[in-house]
Amino acid sequence: MEKTTFSLIRKLILLLLLVFFFFPNISKSQTKVGYIDSKKIIDNMQEAKDAKMKIDNLVSDWQRELSILQDSLKLAKEDYEKKKLIMTDQMKTEMEKKIKDLENSIDNFRQSKFGENGEYFQKQNEFMKPVYDKIFKAIEIVAKRDDFDYVFDRSSSILLLYVNEKYDITLKVQRVLEGKD
Repeated sequence: MEKTTFSLIRKLILLLLLVFFFFPNISKSQTKVGYIDSKKIIDNMQEAKDAKMKIDNLVSDWQRELSILQDSLKLAKEDYEKKKLIMTDQMKTEMEKKIKDLENSIDNFRQSKFGENGEYFQKQNEFMKPVYDKIFKAIEIVAKRDDFDYVFDRSSSILLLYVNEKYDITLKVQRVLEGKD
């Protein structure tokens, strides 16, 4: 549902822009549209490079930890296979439980670090938020200074980055929907 709404909004914005481009006399003043390439900006920002390096260092540490856990599991399985013929049933059960616990630890570690809501994504957001804030502030400064009405990002799924508030018709649409206009 959320994706459909986003897609619809995106299509409406593009339609609005096409109308402004092909029928410039519709509005009393010329609409000024700009775009950026956020990927290029981020690739050239030292703060973004530093944030990426922090994230990469964390991932390397986590990969080392994961490797240690996997090696422990491998050794436990090998040890079990070598000794299972001479083990008592109780020893086998204990060893199988130990192996199962190690497998669970590995799965939990992977999930906590790299899962959907894992630490990787949290740290990525934490480290990159100041970079994005700085970029958005710079976009706003340039857009206001150079009198842009809209600024788009050509290399991102976030289509619209800046809008001149004079084009906000939200209240008018709400009044129509409520039957007041």
